Parts: sequence; C-alpha cells; structure tokens
Amino acid sequence: MGTHFQGTDEQRRALSVYIKLMRASESATGRINDHLRDYSLTVSQFGVLEALYHLGSMCQGELARKILKSSGNLTTVVDNLVRDELVERCRDEADRRMIHVHLTDKGRSLIEGILPPHVANVVEAFSVLSAEEQEMLDGLLRKVGKSSA
Repeated sequence: MGTHFQGTDEQRRALSVYIKLMRASESATGRINDHLRDYSLTVSQFGVLEALYHLGSMCQGELARKILKSSGNLTTVVDNLVRDELVERCRDEADRRMIHVHLTDKGRSLIEGILPPHVANVVEAFSVLSAEEQEMLDGLLRKVGKSSA
C-alpha cells in the first residue's frame, strides 16, 4: 500500500489509491505538458487556448469552469494571454456585465501548431496501457468523478 496511515483496511486502501492517482496524474501531466515551455505557456494558458479553439468564445466564468480553475486565477491567465495577443476580451452587447473571451488569429495559429505534439504526448503517456485498460481506466475515473459531484 502507498500510505503509512494506521487506520482500517478501507481507509488504508482508499488513501493508497488516492496517493497513486495523484502521483500518476502529476507524473503524466508533467510529461505531457513539458513542451509548453517551448511556447512560454503555462498549463492553464494552454487549457484556455484549447477550450476556446474547440468550444468557441465564452465568458470568463464558463471558461474557468471548463478548465477547472477559479475565476480569480483565470483572470490572471487571460490577462497574460491578452498581453501576448493570443486572446481578446469583448463585452457582450446584450448584457454589458458579460465579457467574452475569444482567440485572436495569433492564438488560433499557436494552438493549431501546439495541438499535434500535445496529442502525441498524451498518446505516448498512455501507451503503457492497452486500449482495453485505457477504456477501463476511463470508466473508473468517470465513476469516481461522478460520485463526488
């Protein structure tokens, strides 16, 4: 087991799984996203660009939920992407309180160049698992994720 906690078998088993999940996640995330440094992007900045590329323009609150960041953190991320001319903020004409974020041409070009090697890194990271194991892990993680919702 991955824990030194002196508890019940159930507690030790759950803690061990959690520790392994977090270690595996951190390890895979590091390997998959290492190339982002070449573009001077953080993982959060990449997440914003990728979400906008696939889902289109959205308000900052929705964008924060999509990339699992707080709205305060996302403001800083978007500020830096605006500074680098990769995204723009546009006030909603119908509801002036809403501010939408969208890709610039420069941002679209960047994410289109980054996605192929990024996907290759994801495929490589999970190549240690067979297709069946990947599908099983997908189902198990979905089950754990939904139980917390």
